[in-house]
Amino acid sequence: MTDPIADYLTRLRNAIKAQHRVVEVPASNLKKEITKILFEKGYILNFKFVDEGPQGTIKIALKYNPVNKESAIRRLQRISRPGLRKYAGYKDMPRVLNGLGIAILSTPKGVMTDKEARTQNVGGEVLCYVY
Repeated sequence: MTDPIADYLTRLRNAIKAQHRVVEVPASNLKKEITKILFEKGYILNFKFVDEGPQGTIKIALKYNPVNKESAIRRLQRISRPGLRKYAGYKDMPRVLNGLGIAILSTPKGVMTDKEARTQNVGGEVLCYVY
């Protein structure tokens, strides 16, 4: 596997399509930070870090609308990939759905959303869009 972030997003996408309640993904520090951002912004219900084995796993409880069973996450899109990295400065930060979605960035100050990066005047690698 050459792109663990794409694998993480694909596991979430597949679990949402199958309407699973919980999905397990292999853990890494970057995936843990992305999971924390998804929880803070209300895209997932809960998460739990399980430190079993050499790597550990992340258990993510997905969030659905109780009325029509639609997921809180409509789309997960990988932007920067190993073959073509995408970077953005704080002045030309991407806006996802005109501010309704979030872009997750890896910056020198840590992993954060596009709005946080704009307020801290820091740019970085655009990992993915979530809306």
